[in-house]
Amino acid sequence: MQDMKFFLDGLPYFKDLNQQDLDELSTLFMERKYERGVDVFQEYGEGNELFFIQSGAVKIYRTDDSREIILAILGFGDLFGEMAVLQEQYPRSASAKTMEPSTFFVLKRHDFLSLINKSPQIAIRILQAALDRLRRANEFITDLTTLDARTRIARGLLRLTEKHGLRKEGGIAIDIRLTHQQIADLTGTVRETVTKVLLDMQLQEAITITKKKIIILDIGKLEQLAGAFNDGMP
Repeated sequence: MQDMKFFLDGLPYFKDLNQQDLDELSTLFMERKYERGVDVFQEYGEGNELFFIQSGAVKIYRTDDSREIILAILGFGDLFGEMAVLQEQYPRSASAKTMEPSTFFVLKRHDFLSLINKSPQIAIRILQAALDRLRRANEFITDLTTLDARTRIARGLLRLTEKHGLRKEGGIAIDIRLTHQQIADLTGTVRETVTKVLLDMQLQEAITITKKKIIILDIGKLEQLAGAFNDGMP
């Protein structure tokens, strides 16, 4: 229980709660653990739970003609599943699967609705998180229609670095093991293209790959490959 309270207290959604409210909130959550590669929920399924990531990583994806399209890769402190919880009449709009062994704190819809009725500010912050994810999805669609595969892959790596980067001696490690196929699904290209582009980036000494983890050696070079990533981009 103390671990849960400590985790919730550190989330921006609940930063205005006093200790008594935080104690009450922690009793509403359930802890749930998943192994790597487990479906948390499926697209078009019923959505009556909201998830907060305490550890691990999750990919949010849709399937189109038997191919996965990864919409987001989420990690510590992120929430997901909020859209279907907020819109009871609609099913899940995407699927969620663990990419690593993961621990979630889970809130049922009726408890969540009671919570936001008592504290509208929490609802606003969660809506802001949902809108931010929607904005990033729109940027992804724009990238697909306006940028070549090399630039999309570079931008995808930069976004992963912002979210999952872990500074180490010699560079910034993307702290998730990613297959070339997953990078392809995240950037709207094919595995063979990802393999060629990553090899070229290594030859340019922009990145290196160690134990299936990508390490950014030169963030400036990667930004150049990403084009105008910093011009109005997140």
